Amino acid sequence: MNKTLLKGGSVVSTRGVKKADVLIAGEKIVAVGKHLSADAQVVDVSGKLIFPGFIDAHTHFDLEVSDTVTADDFESGSQSAVAGGVTTVVDFATQNKGETLTDALNNWHMKAFGKSSCDYAFHMAISDWREDIKNELPAMFEQGVTSFKVYMIYDAMELNDRAIYELMKELKKYGGIVGCHCENSGIIGKLREEALENGDTAPKYHPLTRPDYTEAEAVNRFLAIAKAADAPCIVVHLSTRGGYEEVLRARDKGVQVYAETCPQYLLLDDRVYEESFDAASKYICSPPLRKPEDKKALWDALKTNNADTVSTDHCSFTLEQKRAGEDDFTKIPNGMPGVETRAILMYTYGVKKHRISLQQMCAYLSENPARLYGMYPKKGVIKAGSDADLVVFDPKGHDMITAERCHSKCGYTPFEGVKTVGGVRQVYLRGNLVYNEGEIVLKNKGKYVMRDHYDL
Repeated sequence: MNKTLLKGGSVVSTRGVKKADVLIAGEKIVAVGKHLSADAQVVDVSGKLIFPGFIDAHTHFDLEVSDTVTADDFESGSQSAVAGGVTTVVDFATQNKGETLTDALNNWHMKAFGKSSCDYAFHMAISDWREDIKNELPAMFEQGVTSFKVYMIYDAMELNDRAIYELMKELKKYGGIVGCHCENSGIIGKLREEALENGDTAPKYHPLTRPDYTEAEAVNRFLAIAKAADAPCIVVHLSTRGGYEEVLRARDKGVQVYAETCPQYLLLDDRVYEESFDAASKYICSPPLRKPEDKKALWDALKTNNADTVSTDHCSFTLEQKRAGEDDFTKIPNGMPGVETRAILMYTYGVKKHRISLQQMCAYLSENPARLYGMYPKKGVIKAGSDADLVVFDPKGHDMITAERCHSKCGYTPFEGVKTVGGVRQVYLRGNLVYNEGEIVLKNKGKYVMRDHYDL
């Protein structure tokens, strides 16, 4: 059995940062402590931080949407992931109207099998709630799918309030949990119609037709449904102060709600939509980028531990794909890349700016998603018996994000030219060195992760 000993580094956990060596045997961590010795390959990581492998619990690889397919499939998307220290993604197996959940799960297994360079799991996105779908839920849990997603928007995906309530009630029987894309479909749909009738077709009308209150209202309604069902829930990609305030109010009323946000909502704002079409369209995502005061509220949520995870909603399209909406902003495919840049951005603009601590970075990027999505302690922590998913992170040095060095096939990054501090140096996936000093050195070794119930 191959053994590797990482010596001289500082291990990061949600409880603190401590000098410790890490011994790997095969795919597992077998010991963590000071002055370890073993008949093993010794790797000097002095001066480096050792994080548990990062988990991105919100990606969309190889997704058919907006009459096209995302630029990144599991091959390129997972390579982009490991280059950013991500050792596990939780993607969305998406049920199309008329399909069964088994159809959707099988489709995503075929998309990922043999192509992924990081480990992967699936949420189940339900777009068609029927009696036969309810009867399929136990089979999903048997196959390691324990979290589900619903949409309050998009004609092809939207579920009404009654369906969401029924799903929540049913999932509670099995210990499942529902995440929701919260936007008010009716108001947004009408605002978009009115914009086009007025000849307002430029990208800047994307945020104007999805105002902050349409998120806040939908968050309020989703959490009311959760209270009625007495079920746990997740608000995904939270983008506004108003939505965050609804989360806090619901918690005060006893609702068990978890909140996810994303780097784009922490670091970018809606001024980018004033640029030329090609520049502005790169930032079209839903929910859209918001105001500086919304960014501040979300950083405050992280600082006070009132948010739970930071994911990316990686959903990439090339500029050519974006140009489908050159004369109509409603036809621009919604989404941006992000899986590769999340960790370095959170370190640079979170930890180094004293907005969050190293322990909190570990919580939001590793341990909390592992717990929330039923992978802990297999994933998300550095301890004996856990998978040897490790990120060797150099806290020193300065760099800059460029699309040229990113692995996404979309051809750009929304953080082009952003200056960063530190960097991912090595990434181990189940004991295998998969990324080393800027190069992916081992590909397509990702495995499917069977998940248990949430525990956060």
